[in-house]
Amino acid sequence: MKHILDIKNISLEYRNKLILNNINFTVKKGEFFVIIGPNGAGKTCLLKIVGGLEKSYRGLVVVRGKEIRDYTRRRLSQVLAMVPQQIEVAFPFSVAETVIMGRTPHLGILGMEGKKDFHIAREAMDFTDVSHLAERKLHQLSGGELQRAIIARAICQQPDIILLDEPTTALDPSHQLKIMDLMEKFRREHGTTIIMVSHDLNLASMYGDRLLLLKEGRVVKSGDPRSVLEKELLEKSYGCRMQVDESPIGQVARVTPIPDKFLPPREQNR
Repeated sequence: MKHILDIKNISLEYRNKLILNNINFTVKKGEFFVIIGPNGAGKTCLLKIVGGLEKSYRGLVVVRGKEIRDYTRRRLSQVLAMVPQQIEVAFPFSVAETVIMGRTPHLGILGMEGKKDFHIAREAMDFTDVSHLAERKLHQLSGGELQRAIIARAICQQPDIILLDEPTTALDPSHQLKIMDLMEKFRREHGTTIIMVSHDLNLASMYGDRLLLLKEGRVVKSGDPRSVLEKELLEKSYGCRMQVDESPIGQVARVTPIPDKFLPPREQNR
C-alpha cells in the first residue's frame, strides 16, 4: 500500500458557501503531515472529513485502500483516532477512565475491558507521562496535562492514523514542545501516521515531513517544509509581511511575521 490516505476531489459546501474546493493530496504511512493556512482556510473542516465526522462532502476519502464511507463507525475507530481542538469536560471522569475509553472500538460483544485492555491503557499513560494523574479528574488538570490525557486515549485506540486539531493551542512553549516531541516519538517508534492542523508555522517546519497549505478552501501548495514555507507564498496566503530564513538550530526554515512598526514608513499598511 503506497498511501495510507488518499484525498480525491474533495469539496464541501455549507449554506451556499464553498468551504473546500477540489482538494487532492495523499499521505504516506508513518508520515508527519501538517495542514496549515490562515483562519477560514477550511483546515478543521478537512480534518473532520478525514476523521469521518463530516459527511456532506463530495469526492473520495480513501483510508488504507478503502473508501471511508464503506467503514463501520467501529472499524473506522480502530483505524483513526482524533484529538479535537476543543476538549469538553462534561463529566467528572478520571484520567484512567478517560484513557481506557480508547479501547471501546476493540471490545467484544459484552463491552467489558480485559487484562490486555488495561495493560494497553497503562502503557499509553506511561508513554504520555500521565500515570501519576490516573485518579485525577479531568477538570482538575492543567492545559498540558489534559492534552496529554486525551492523546493517551487516542494512543490507547492503537490506530494507524492520529488526527490532531491544533494540539498546542493555548500551551506555553515548553508544553508545546512536549506535545510535539511526544507525537514524534510515537510516530517514530510505532510507525503511526500523524496528520495535524496547526497555525504555528515554526512547529510545522520543525516537525512536519510534508505540509499542505490551504487558503479559502483551495490547496495553495503541498510539499516538504522548505518548499511550502516560501516568503512570497506565505505573504500572499496570510496577508502580512513575513521573513523566512534558516533557524538557528539548523536544517529547518524559520518564519517570522513582521509587524508594521518594524517596516519602513512607506511600506506600512500596504
